[in-house]
Amino acid sequence: MNQYNVTGMSCAACSTRVEKAVSKVPGVTSCSVSLLTNTMGVEGSAAPGEIIKAVEAAGYGASEKGGGVRAQSAAGGKEGQGGLGAPEDALRDRETPILKKRLFASLGFLLVLMYFSMGHMMWNWPLPAFFNENHIAMGLVQLLLTVAVMVINQKFFVNGFKTLFHGAPNMDTLVALGSSAAFVYSTYALFAMTDSQVRGDMAGVMSYMHEFYFESAAMILTLITVGKMLEARSKGKTTDALKGLMKLAPKKAMVVVDGVETEVSIDQVHKGDIFVVRPGENIPVDGRVLEGSSAVNEAALTGESIPVDKAAGDLVSAATVNQSGFIRCEATRVGEDTTLSQIIQMVSDAAATKAPIAKVADKVSGIFVPVVIAIAVITIAVWLLAGESIGFALARGISVLVISCPCALGLATPVAIMVGNGMGAKNGIMFKNAVSLEETGKMKIVALDKTGTITSGEPKVTDMIPAEGITESELLSMACALEQKSEHPLARAVLEYAEERKMKAAEVTDFTALPGNGLSAVLDGAKVLGGNYNFISSKAPIPEEIKQTSERLAEMGKTPLFFAKEGKLTGIIAVADVIKEDSPQAVRELQNMGIHVVMLTGDNERTARAIGAQAGVDEVIAGVLPDGKETVIRRLKEKGKVAMVGDGINDAPALTRADIGIAIGAGTDIAIDAADVVLMKSRLSDVPAAIRLSRATLKNIHENLFWAFIYNVIGIPLAAGIWIPIFGWQLNPMFGAAAMSLSSFCVVTNALRLNLLRIHDAGKDKKIKNKKTKKMEEKQMEKTMKIEGMMCGHCEARVKKALEAVTGVKEAAVSHENGTAVVTLSEEVGNEVLKKAVEDQDYKVISVQ
Repeated sequence: MNQYNVTGMSCAACSTRVEKAVSKVPGVTSCSVSLLTNTMGVEGSAAPGEIIKAVEAAGYGASEKGGGVRAQSAAGGKEGQGGLGAPEDALRDRETPILKKRLFASLGFLLVLMYFSMGHMMWNWPLPAFFNENHIAMGLVQLLLTVAVMVINQKFFVNGFKTLFHGAPNMDTLVALGSSAAFVYSTYALFAMTDSQVRGDMAGVMSYMHEFYFESAAMILTLITVGKMLEARSKGKTTDALKGLMKLAPKKAMVVVDGVETEVSIDQVHKGDIFVVRPGENIPVDGRVLEGSSAVNEAALTGESIPVDKAAGDLVSAATVNQSGFIRCEATRVGEDTTLSQIIQMVSDAAATKAPIAKVADKVSGIFVPVVIAIAVITIAVWLLAGESIGFALARGISVLVISCPCALGLATPVAIMVGNGMGAKNGIMFKNAVSLEETGKMKIVALDKTGTITSGEPKVTDMIPAEGITESELLSMACALEQKSEHPLARAVLEYAEERKMKAAEVTDFTALPGNGLSAVLDGAKVLGGNYNFISSKAPIPEEIKQTSERLAEMGKTPLFFAKEGKLTGIIAVADVIKEDSPQAVRELQNMGIHVVMLTGDNERTARAIGAQAGVDEVIAGVLPDGKETVIRRLKEKGKVAMVGDGINDAPALTRADIGIAIGAGTDIAIDAADVVLMKSRLSDVPAAIRLSRATLKNIHENLFWAFIYNVIGIPLAAGIWIPIFGWQLNPMFGAAAMSLSSFCVVTNALRLNLLRIHDAGKDKKIKNKKTKKMEEKQMEKTMKIEGMMCGHCEARVKKALEAVTGVKEAAVSHENGTAVVTLSEEVGNEVLKKAVEDQDYKVISVQ
């Protein structure tokens, strides 16, 4: 996606017009314009020059991000310029200071004008005698003061009428028409009053004095400027998270050149350069530690406040803080390739894209302004036909123009998306685009890859079962000596366990690795063996009690490693890929949200069910080959929207196939590239947090759109005077302008409430019912067994009785004719348990589904 800065936009109608203009350029496949950040994301093969020309032809200015503004905005001034200098500079709030100056200047003239028009006329505030005697002078002073306010706020007129002549009226057009109408009619009344005074008609003079709307014209402009300033300030706050990330980027690095440490600017660091970082300094670029060790605070990227220990060979990231030791590193990623730069790009891209829900507001915005102008004209005509004065009818029409607010509609979605993305970034949850932020909360099924997602992905020693007469220390010492020369992952688990206990491995001789079986070596003149049950049982007798213990460990998803010395069993060390501490809690939170949780794994059924039971998932799909995950996701999608969570290369096809792919940040680059959401921390608890944030953001968007629509639905009829004949409710144009200026401010302020969301707090989670997954769960509580050997009704009765005696079996419907037993379960029961119950009755079980 190529990004551009767009200048001159003031409301949703503007962004819609720019979008339409660019979408017509040959080679453009998609275009998304953000009113919030005044940026545009364009995909396709069209040349930047053609895209910029299309924006200019529509009456706006554009430039590629990072370059200068090629065309001035319709505002004709500096207010909308962007894309100048550094990324932080591009997000700097330029609007608020300029709007503040305009507001103070406008208020200075407006207060004097209000003193003349309202203070003297309504409350008899004192004026020089000259004005009391000369009403024309009073009118001229009001005219001049109003002209001053109009000149200060000329942007509304220049921009508004320019877009009107381009056939694409926007919010500025409504303000310009409303203010101009009030000013022109008041000027007409001033000339008519002059004519009456020349003719000596003092009654006519006093009558026209009450037809002045100069203060309304000036007040409308000033109040809209107030609203624009509040809106600009609030909009600036929505990008605080992104600006905070940009400020983290280090500006200098200490690079080693020819053995000498030299401080250089960050853009002079190249891949392969050697740099050093002292305690308290920021790490300048992504790199690999060559020498030294330290604790590094990675809170800037992951939101995790606990420092992570780093030693030689470990990776470090730009903008993280070296807290304790001196480290020497090699640069692996620099410039736009660093993790920090990619996070900034992700947040920026998400802001430049549009959520599907925004399209509703865009369609309305496209026709909103012309419809409002038509309503204003009809309002004036109806009141004139009803016999009211021109001044009264005009006041109603002006009220319609100035109360209508397309801005609130245009901002409803992007401000919430920006704040939601910022919240995610602060907590290490990166949504790649607005679509992923909106859709994540709609998931009905979450499929979790087992290894590295539910589990840590690294085998650990879980149990030590020494044989009779052998101590744990003796068993571990022997196992450690034998495993030290093995390259198997399970051997590494045993060695790490020994290292934690400060145990050093003794040297062995005649080491032999027997693939698929085990290991053998000589330790202190004695032959020692290690391996699986089949291998060791052929070399040494294994007591029945130890055998049963190993079977129990296997059922729990653990791998029992047997060890023997001189033909005698010394014991078992059980190793397993243990589940992460937060996995069961994360699964419970997902289930409390009404989400069906599925675990995918290539493990056998027994191991998979053991891990699934520990994690508490709703469904386990075992024996899934790497290329089969995508097929499983395809099947799950028939039952509802699916999110796939994974971290490995073999997860990439499944992540792409799922409605939303979620990559665990510690995983591979390929998985991260294929995903829609990236979790910077390897914590499963961030999955429910991401869903919680998505749901909160979508709810906020709905609130914003409701406010924007309901405001106009209530405000326009009130301004048109529909309720005057019934309740006598009449809206002064000045109050209409005040309401308009506050509507956008309210929408932006509501979006900022998302900053208060506690995304890891499950206390307010609401279940979203899903009939498909409910049926799926009911279906999963039934199992069909294929059984051989049943010949009659008596056989049926025996099998039925045996199955219904199993704990968790609610009912068994057995048919000797079909050779099946349909088992209804009240709780999860393993296939092996059902199979054993039937085979104990001397019948053969072919399959369990």
